[in-house]
Amino acid sequence: MATADDLNARLLAAHEAGDSLALIGLYTEASDSAATSQAKAFFLTHAYVYALERGDRRAIDLKAALADLGAEAQ
Repeated sequence: MATADDLNARLLAAHEAGDSLALIGLYTEASDSAATSQAKAFFLTHAYVYALERGDRRAIDLKAALADLGAEAQ
């Protein structure tokens, strides 16, 4: 598993490159390793927004994951 510093570096690089496809995956990865449900929701929200912007089918699953956390209406 990647370290937090490695993940942060990859997130920053994807932001700098404007790579929204990578950002969906990276924010999802960050949520998977988040220590609290609030942090998990924070990262999932970012992944969800990028997925919505791209019309990416992962938006459906990300919305459901946010709903499971109580951070998104069903």
